[in-house]
This record gives sequence, structure tokens and C-alpha cells, in this order.
Amino acid sequence: MSKLGQIINNFEEGIIALLLASMTILVFVEVVLRFGFSIGFMWGEELTLHLSAWMVLFGVSYGIKVGSHIGVDALVRILPTKIRKIVSAIAVIACLAYTGLFMEGSWVYLSKIRMLGIEMEDLPLPKWIAHSILFISMVMIAIRLLMLLWAIFTGKAEGFTLTDEAKDSMHLAQETKASATTEGGESA
Repeated sequence: MSKLGQIINNFEEGIIALLLASMTILVFVEVVLRFGFSIGFMWGEELTLHLSAWMVLFGVSYGIKVGSHIGVDALVRILPTKIRKIVSAIAVIACLAYTGLFMEGSWVYLSKIRMLGIEMEDLPLPKWIAHSILFISMVMIAIRLLMLLWAIFTGKAEGFTLTDEAKDSMHLAQETKASATTEGGESA
């Protein structure tokens, strides 16, 4: 893996872990305060909502790297390797185009709410800062897609790494069956 790839991985993993920990602590404190003392933070729900949005949108980029996205690739898998790479490169380029459109739209949106000076409802924070993850995540996704496209062109990848739900389900079914067999044999 390249140095840039490692830096991006560490950055994404760190941010995702920080966001998850922050959300967990905030929700825990909020529940204890509300149900234990009948008090709470007015801004807790809004902050939790935005932390989860940031986590999900960072996770999309990271999901491309670790192959956790679901895709229908039955047709692509039966293609010869060279054609599979071409189809995959076209798919990555289409994803880059979509990401580019989303990036432009988020930039326009953020510019307008910044120009209008809109703030969050419960937090003393400009809304454009809280919603900047829209643009940031699209940049991160574009970087991941460009890295994937480069890996396809250099022969290090044949396309997207996708979750194989059928294979995972069969593996879980076999583990459950083996566990039940083992437990049944031990109790006899």
C-alpha cells in the first residue's frame, strides 16, 4: 500500500473511531442525565445526529477500501479478466462522475448557507461547518475511487471488492450447524 493510502486509512480510521466514541459517550451521558436526574443538554440530540452523519459519510469512503459495500457483480464475475477490468474501470469512472456531481452540489449548498449565515438550531455553530462533511466525504470517496482506478490500471485489482452476502450467510449457517453438532455431542 502506498504512503498516501496508509495516511488516508489512518485518518479515516481515527476519525471514525473518534466519532463513534464521542457519540457513545454523549448518548450515555444524555440518557443518565435524562432518566437519572430529569435534566439534559438541549443540544445533545442535534450533536448526536450530526456526529452520526459524519461517521456514516466517512464510513462510505472507508467501505470502498475494505470492501464492505454491497453490489451486484454476478455478470461481471463471469466475464474474462481483461473485459472484467474494462467494465470495472467504466464503473469506477461512472462513480467518479456521480461523486463529482455530488461534490459540486454540496459546494453550492455549503456556499449558500455560509453566505446566508445560517446557524444550527441548538448549537452555536454555523450550519455550513456542521454540513461540510457532504463535501469532505465526496473528496474522500473520489480519492478512494481514483486509488481503485489506478489499481485496476496497474493490475493490482480487477474491480470493486464487494461483500458476498450469500457466501457470508453460508459460512454462518455452517458455523451454526457445526456449533449445534458440537453442543449436541457434548451433552450426550
